[in-house]
Amino acid sequence: MTTTEPQPASLRARVAALVERPLFQHFATAVILVNAVTLGLETSASAMQAAGPLLIALDRIALSIFVVELALKLYARRWRFFTDGWNVFDFIIVAIALVPAAGPFSVLRALRILRVLRLLSVVPSLRKVIASLIGALPGMGSIIAVLFLVFYVGAVLATKLFGASFPDWFGTIGGSMYSLFQIMTLESWSMGIVRPVMEVYPYAWIFFVPFIVMTSFMVLNLFIAIIVNSMQALHEEEHTRAQDEREARARAERAEIERRAHAEREATLEGVHALRKELAELRALVETRLGGG
Repeated sequence: MTTTEPQPASLRARVAALVERPLFQHFATAVILVNAVTLGLETSASAMQAAGPLLIALDRIALSIFVVELALKLYARRWRFFTDGWNVFDFIIVAIALVPAAGPFSVLRALRILRVLRLLSVVPSLRKVIASLIGALPGMGSIIAVLFLVFYVGAVLATKLFGASFPDWFGTIGGSMYSLFQIMTLESWSMGIVRPVMEVYPYAWIFFVPFIVMTSFMVLNLFIAIIVNSMQALHEEEHTRAQDEREARARAERAEIERRAHAEREATLEGVHALRKELAELRALVETRLGGG
C-alpha cells in the first residue's frame, strides 16, 4: 500500500496566499495611513524645517512598499490582476507616484496625496460605499436631468423677472443658474439674494420658495434615496450570496457525510460477508472432521 506525499505549494501559490492574508492587508492599511500623515506634514514649513529629511525618507519607504505590494500581486495573479477594477485603480495611483516630479511633471508631485485613496480599495467597508455609489449612477442620471430642467426653467424665469434690477445675479442665463445653485445649497440665500430681491419685488418669494422646496427638499433628497437604495440592494445581494455559499457548504458537508456513511455501510457489509464466508468454511471443516471420525 503506497501513500502519496502532499506536494509543496508553488512559489506563486505561496505569494498569493501571502497577499490575501488579513495581516498583509492590515499592514498595507497602516502604511497608507502613515503616508497620509507624512504627506500632510510636508505642507507645513515648520514640520519640514524640523524633520524634512525624515518625512521625505518615510514617503519613499511607503512608495517602495506600495511598489513591492503591487509586484507581489502581479506575480501571484498575473493577467488576472487587471480584471479587478480596484487593482487597476491601485496600479494607476502608484504609477502616478513613480513619474519623476520634475520639469513639466512637477504638478504630479502634488498628486502624491492620491495614494491615500488606496484606502478605498483596502478597507472593505469603503469599497461597499463606492460600489453603492457606482450602482446608483443610472438612477442619479435621471435625477440630474430633472434637476437641470428645473434649473433651466428657473433661470429663464429669474432672468426675465429680476435681471433688469439685479444684473449681477440674474443678468444672464449662466449667472441666474449660478445664483439659483447658491440658493439651492442654502448658502446665504436669504440675506444674500432673496431679501434684497424682495425689497424691489415683494412677491418674489412666490418664485423662490417653490424653487427651494423642489430642489433642496425634494430633488436632492431623491439622490440620498437612490444611494441608500443602492446600498441596501448591495447589502441584500451580499447577504444572499453569503447565504448561498453557506447552503452550498452545508450541501457539500451533507454529501460528504452521506458518502462516508455509505462507505462505512459498504465496509460493514463486506465484513459481514467475510464473516459469513469464514463461518461457512468453519462449519464445513467441522462437518468434515465429524464425518471422518
